[in-house]
Amino acid sequence: MGADFRLSQRVLLRTVGRSVLNLLFPERCFACGDLIDDAGAICADCWAGLSFLGSPCCACCGHPFEYAVPEGVLCGACIRRRPPYESARAAILYDDASRELVLAFKHADRTRFADAFGLWMFRAGAAFLYGADLIVPVPLHRRRLWSRRYNQSLLLARALTRHCGVPTDPDLLRRRRNTPMQGGLSRAARRRNVQAAFAVRPGTSERVRGKTVVLVDDVLTTGATVEACTRVLRAAGASEVHVLTLARVERPRST
Repeated sequence: MGADFRLSQRVLLRTVGRSVLNLLFPERCFACGDLIDDAGAICADCWAGLSFLGSPCCACCGHPFEYAVPEGVLCGACIRRRPPYESARAAILYDDASRELVLAFKHADRTRFADAFGLWMFRAGAAFLYGADLIVPVPLHRRRLWSRRYNQSLLLARALTRHCGVPTDPDLLRRRRNTPMQGGLSRAARRRNVQAAFAVRPGTSERVRGKTVVLVDDVLTTGATVEACTRVLRAAGASEVHVLTLARVERPRST
């Protein structure tokens, strides 16, 4: 009886505490800043503006299709040149509605967005997350990490771990070269930019050998970065590599 009473008191105090905090510091949509009821959420208008991705899509790269297709169908780009990973999925389309949201998370210290983004990504990658052994974030070079103070891909990976239970290995991959930013580069230039830029840390091959790995990044554009990381992971012995990103750039429909 006494223990139950003390528990009910603690619950009541937490509830009152949250109410007081909400009065003093009301929750706001992390997209537009409007007042909302729930922490870590976005308002209905901003939610409606986001393009969440799912079926139908390319069985390999996740490129969205405009019409229903049979299971296992590949897009034209993957037919011409199959990526080295087994599959890639993204939670949302990188467009005018999502750009500021993604860039604020990546460059403006809006790290509190990570848990909500992780939930979106968990839903997008559920098909391969349930069979995965390891989540590996795309690494930043130490100089860029020092200037930015956090690796946005690692934050997403850890949020995914909280939602699905698959462990994150933050130190498996390292970035050997401080490559220039990929923005503005052509597809071919992006591939040259990240050539030999990544490696598995010495002494860590046993952690990846024979494992199904989910490689996490923020945005999939041409795929040059995740392809370079995938090749390194496969060379270290990973049995499968799947790619999961928060957002992806939509290719022209002809491809």
